[in-house]
Amino acid sequence: MPNTTFDGSHEAPAAAPQARQRWLALLARATRDELDDALARCPDAPEFVWLRAPQTGLVLVQGRVGGSGDRFNLGETTVTRCTLRQRDGVVGTGYVLGRDADRAVRVARLDALMQMPQHHTTLAAGPLAAIAQRVADTVAQAEADTAASRVEFFTMVREA
Repeated sequence: MPNTTFDGSHEAPAAAPQARQRWLALLARATRDELDDALARCPDAPEFVWLRAPQTGLVLVQGRVGGSGDRFNLGETTVTRCTLRQRDGVVGTGYVLGRDADRAVRVARLDALMQMPQHHTTLAAGPLAAIAQRVADTVAQAEADTAASRVEFFTMVREA
């Protein structure tokens, strides 16, 4: 049974938080063309209203010493965010690096659509799988480039 909100409308069942985190991370890394392709697969997407129109601001970025040690404040970066509610009550949120409000809107739309069973399978198997493959290929290439330039240091013991 769907959850009833304070105004009597119904919300879609909540997606597993880990699954939603994964698809939001992929959507945030997607290009505008990839997002447009995904939206084109859902021509019957419901209308929406803004809960938070696109806004651009700064967020603090943290790093870790040596990649896995103590945290430290690295600096700030620009982020654009927005939140919408579809007519059926499903809420979508979009966060992207930079000042691209249009990309943030597309991410929020796709987040809401991914929570709808009739669109989830189509989007997950098609566009999101392609985005995940491109991101994995990019990471693998960066790791290969880094490994090619890695220098191994060693110490030789001198006998006297």
